[in-house]
Amino acid sequence: MTGSNIIDLNPEMLAAAAESKAWPFEEAKKIIARYKNKDFPDTVLFETGYGPSGLPHIGTFGEVARTTMVRHAFRVLTQDKVKTKLLCFSDDMDGMRKIPDNVPDRAALEPYLHKPLTSVPNPFGGDYASFADHNNAMLCRFLDTFGFDYEFASATQYYKSGRFDEVLLRAAERYDQIMAVMLPTLGEERQATYSPFLPISPKSGRVLYVPMKHVDAKAGTITFDDEGTETTLPVTGGHVKLQWKPDFGMRWAALGVDFEMFGKDHQTNAVIYDRICNILGGRAPEHFVYELFLDENGQKISKSKGNGLTIDEWLTYAPTESLGLYMYQRPRQAKKLYFDVIPKAVDEYYAFLSAYPRQEWKERLGNPVWHMHDGNPPAIDLPVPFALLLNLVSASNAHDKAVLWGFISRHASGVTPKTHPELDRLTGYAIRYFDDFVKPTKVYRAADDVEREALAKLSEALGALPQGADGEAIQNAALNVARRIERYQDHSKQSPEGGPGVSVAFFQMIYQVLIGQERGPRFGSFAALYGIAETRALIGRALAGQLAA
Repeated sequence: MTGSNIIDLNPEMLAAAAESKAWPFEEAKKIIARYKNKDFPDTVLFETGYGPSGLPHIGTFGEVARTTMVRHAFRVLTQDKVKTKLLCFSDDMDGMRKIPDNVPDRAALEPYLHKPLTSVPNPFGGDYASFADHNNAMLCRFLDTFGFDYEFASATQYYKSGRFDEVLLRAAERYDQIMAVMLPTLGEERQATYSPFLPISPKSGRVLYVPMKHVDAKAGTITFDDEGTETTLPVTGGHVKLQWKPDFGMRWAALGVDFEMFGKDHQTNAVIYDRICNILGGRAPEHFVYELFLDENGQKISKSKGNGLTIDEWLTYAPTESLGLYMYQRPRQAKKLYFDVIPKAVDEYYAFLSAYPRQEWKERLGNPVWHMHDGNPPAIDLPVPFALLLNLVSASNAHDKAVLWGFISRHASGVTPKTHPELDRLTGYAIRYFDDFVKPTKVYRAADDVEREALAKLSEALGALPQGADGEAIQNAALNVARRIERYQDHSKQSPEGGPGVSVAFFQMIYQVLIGQERGPRFGSFAALYGIAETRALIGRALAGQLAA
């Protein structure tokens, strides 16, 4: 997901891209239509915004990942003849309106409330000068690990260096037009004190939310009361910033942004951003509104609350590619973002990767891995799914990768950590995920009389299988056992012999009694990997009462 690689522009792929309905292509086509019958600018600018009021979370990363996918689709559709840039903009001049819950010493930050985030001391220690500098560095560090091609931008630097001065002077000239847009969106009390300009107090250093006594467009100044003292400041040079809604439109106008995506919580304000951008002489960019990420309780994840997953937490338990897949899938659908989603995301990524070489170009361009890897997905053979590794760890109580590899190498001849480094990487993730999230929740239950009989017959059936029986043979043997037990018959299904099928309750019982979990992967695949003898021994321990407390 670099956005800067050399693109293979073969004719067959280009033809499929022109017809593709994948969402990154749909968004890229909007940008192309934006310049219909006119020349593209020297550089088409993609922007993402970030508020460093708290530590970066995965939603922040998602904006960059998704924007990079649109940028790559645009490069393909334009045959890479148009220069592009991705600007990651940090609103670090914003005042610290509240102290985040997840900082080490909240009391130490109280004197700095309402000061620009770049003026708030860094509570985390280290070499970063301010709270914003620390959080900006964390964002950049993570984006760099993914190899994103981006340019970082600091609002404080842009305001103070004069990058916004021309448009800020225009905002002073068109102050009344901006107010005409903003005032109808505010309550009566807020209308009385509102100003799009937020001066930085020369006395306290705080970002002031005060009404303007006078706006002098010719002089480029604003006049206001600062703690009882009438004060005049230039709107240029970083003495003033804009309220966040006008700031959106100002930034778009000043920089010539062509595309920016944002969360659904911004959707109702998008028309305001657009109108202010137009007032200030710019053209509003193309938008893409995505749904918000939720925590396990269905609440919006928040940097200041620290709920949901952090970037580092996801990467402790799964490879980066699984996170990229999660960002690609269904961006307009609200999704929960907590630890339980990780195993599924991992296995789905490798399933898409496995399918890619067999697909025609139309299907390839709808495959997430094409977009995640800038059109060049790696070729990876993964003989054991992540979910199966997790259950192998659970059954074997493995605490190091060597134990898992003993089972894997026996099951898959010639498969070793050297021949399959990706699988070796996943074994480490599986052990960490199991230790932290699965093991603490494991609850074995004792089998009742019907279940004991079923497990005994299952063990007997497994013992009758020939040496080296594969997962399919094991699965069929288990199904044959269940079909003869009334509790596990499903009369809405039909067996190959014409009798009733097998209820999922049979396999749920196996995992609850043998592994202490509510569900697991296909039983035949698990038993083949774990070993028939080991599976029978596990059944024996369950029947002897050695598993359930």
